[in-house]
Amino acid sequence: MRRDGHEGDGRSQGRDEAIMFGPDDDDGPKIPTQVETLVRGTATVDAPEYKPLPDLDYLQELLAIQQQGPRSIGFFGTRNMGYMHQQLIEILSYAMVITKNHIFTSGASGTNAAVIRGALRAEKPELLTVILPQSLKKQPPESQELLSKVQNLIEKPHYDHLPLIEASRLCNMDIISKVQQVICFAFHDSRLLMETCQEAKNMRKIVTLFYLD
Repeated sequence: MRRDGHEGDGRSQGRDEAIMFGPDDDDGPKIPTQVETLVRGTATVDAPEYKPLPDLDYLQELLAIQQQGPRSIGFFGTRNMGYMHQQLIEILSYAMVITKNHIFTSGASGTNAAVIRGALRAEKPELLTVILPQSLKKQPPESQELLSKVQNLIEKPHYDHLPLIEASRLCNMDIISKVQQVICFAFHDSRLLMETCQEAKNMRKIVTLFYLD
């Protein structure tokens, strides 16, 4: 399995910023998506393609997602994440699974591990799919222990010869192709994660991006 394709992590954790994208997010008012249950954030983003929603509440976001019915949702995020953020992501992942959403993620520490733990708590193993960027043996021992509990685990040993960042990029694109919505936790300088969110938007997916700095 591969470690997660979500790197480019920043160093500081301050206000959380949440940004939601839909296929047509350039004009008009935004309807809250689905992940506003966990941290309150206010932000303005410099990148022109990312349009912020003011004062998003994670609970409202979560409820909005659920109101749209079960979805296939891809979770991406940084490895460098504090305990509180990991706990919040676990709760969110758990909530997504018990409301019958199918969760897709990768196998790295930080965000991915929190998503996996939360999904496993929901005791619906068929609704969690973990796609690794490389083979399982390429993962650190602590990740392998958690991944051993995942029923739907997809390895990509044919990418073992690639640098991890390139294998992660390919893994992220694979996950995006399988989901209707993307939820991402990142820092402003998380280059690969920003690329992943933009690619998802280009593919007309709903994208919800939470900044951790």
